[in-house]
Amino acid sequence: MSPITQRVETLERLAKEHPCYTEQARLNRGRIHLAVAPACNLGCNYCERTVGSRARLVKGPGTAARVLSPEDAAQLVDRLAAEGWLSVVGIAGPGEPLFNPQTFDTLRLVKRNHPELLLCVSTNGLLLSQKLYDLLGCGVTALTVTINAVTRAVAEQLYAWALLHGRREPGHIAAPLILERQWAGLAEAVDAGLLVKVNSVLVPGVNNQELAEVARRAGQLGAARHNIMPLIPRGRMRHIPRPAPDMVEEIRAECSRHVVQLRGCQQCQADVIAPPASLAQGVCRARASIEA
Repeated sequence: MSPITQRVETLERLAKEHPCYTEQARLNRGRIHLAVAPACNLGCNYCERTVGSRARLVKGPGTAARVLSPEDAAQLVDRLAAEGWLSVVGIAGPGEPLFNPQTFDTLRLVKRNHPELLLCVSTNGLLLSQKLYDLLGCGVTALTVTINAVTRAVAEQLYAWALLHGRREPGHIAAPLILERQWAGLAEAVDAGLLVKVNSVLVPGVNNQELAEVARRAGQLGAARHNIMPLIPRGRMRHIPRPAPDMVEEIRAECSRHVVQLRGCQQCQADVIAPPASLAQGVCRARASIEA
């Protein structure tokens, strides 16, 4: 078997086993998000990080009832793994995972104790090139990169600021480097053999005309899936209405010409516990940080 064929088969197997990639896996395999990454290096205008009691009322990425230490997170995984349904352990916030050393401490602990579990991370991509081999060393096999734009003009509307070279740069200055780092990191992650999904937040009137090009580039670079997530009106974009389902499906149909579109994303919080749908009827059981 050639290395290329072996790699393709490995990625296909991972996709079949990851509940965020296929409906069948969602029926039979469970996952957890560990909220161990509090800080962020990118000011997304559509994001509103919420940690604490108020998070009980907030849905979506960037929210967690509390932030766990790596040790507490590892103990939570131990308890859930003993129940027999856990297949995937992910880190998706509530801040930027690659910006927080706790992410890598947690991944190493989980990998040491449960080498059978799939490890995945979600990232905004700013540090992906820099941290890629740290991720590989921790045993990560699946990666989600959020990329919302291809042009500077659109990126300037989506990002208020970014931490670059130790400085907090305003969006209009940071936008080109944000895009450069995201797309370069995506290409390198694919080349490194990771199963890569691209998330895109659909913001009506801002990037709806650009997501087809995001999909084209992502597919060309080897992304396995593209997940278009409708805007949740909050943060500095709370005044923009959530896109209508018809708009979302129309854009997904256009993007599907370039890369497989993921449907059924629940836009989970950063501390979700999601047993297999066969056990939980598709409803997330609880927040991971509450149960810790």
